[in-house]
Amino acid sequence: MSKSPRKSIVASFGLLSAELESDQAADQQQPSQAAAPVPGNRVGAGVIGAAHRAIDDIRTERDRLKAIVESGGGSVRELDPSLIDPSPYPDRLPDDDATSFEAFKRSIETEGQKVPVQVRKHPSSPGRYQIVYGHRRWLAAMQLDRPVRALEVEISDLDLVLAQGIENAGRQDLTWIERALFASRMDDAGIKPRHIYAALSIEDAELARMRNVYRIVPADIIEAIGRAPKIGRPRWLDLAKAVAGDTGALDALRAALVRRGDAVETSDQRFQRALNAIKPVSAGRREPSPITDKSGTKLGALLISSKEVRISAEGSLGVDFLKFVEAELPALTERFVRLREDEKP
Repeated sequence: MSKSPRKSIVASFGLLSAELESDQAADQQQPSQAAAPVPGNRVGAGVIGAAHRAIDDIRTERDRLKAIVESGGGSVRELDPSLIDPSPYPDRLPDDDATSFEAFKRSIETEGQKVPVQVRKHPSSPGRYQIVYGHRRWLAAMQLDRPVRALEVEISDLDLVLAQGIENAGRQDLTWIERALFASRMDDAGIKPRHIYAALSIEDAELARMRNVYRIVPADIIEAIGRAPKIGRPRWLDLAKAVAGDTGALDALRAALVRRGDAVETSDQRFQRALNAIKPVSAGRREPSPITDKSGTKLGALLISSKEVRISAEGSLGVDFLKFVEAELPALTERFVRLREDEKP
């Protein structure tokens, strides 16, 4: 008999909330009415009791964790951002696109910081604080040289991780490898798997896949590659498989990442460059050739194989170029046919 998929505490919030609340409402409306017998197979009282206890436990944990995320232990204060340190469990890698953060920072500069960050007293540095979440708001305040609005909470290391995970899961903007790296840092800190499931709202099978990557590909290599938003789980697993048990492959990865590629190279491109360093493309395949106009403006790239030609566009001018090529295809076809006829004896 197959085992049903495991649901984490956080994943169960939405599923159970309506059921639990409707159960509570029914209990309040009919406190003395006995439950009507249910036709069909009879279920043992012990099983029913265990199920109710499990639901009660999940309800209690749900309420506790949501309270951590949604409320604090006091009023909002303004703190000097230089007195605040980042969370001991980083959950983000640097973004390729600095423009999005600059736009975010400008909005805070013009409209003010509307949502406070959450902080706790630093466990080992008196007079300092650690961020629970709100790192981008804190960094913006640092760069703008202005106080940061903060809500102080009393929170343990474990609950800090859970709160970070729940808050990030709500935004759903972490890439797969950022989530895996967050799980790795929790693993290194000795946090139990069931709490990692709750923090990331994942099942045990997904944590096993993450471990297959971060226990093989060292953190310094992951950090050197970056967020890689277009590189999902299968390709990270492919990279881990390619380097498993091969220290020479890890050295080759590091060497490839030290060499600077294109000045505007994205983390997705860095991933591919690193993968190519240990798993080169087949000899029959070539790298794309750039297509440029006389001024050097890049219109796109051309990739030719034995049976295929691909042209990709670069920017709006490149899109116009693709339309031009498409319009010229009938004339090219006629020219090709004429040349073939002229070659006949």
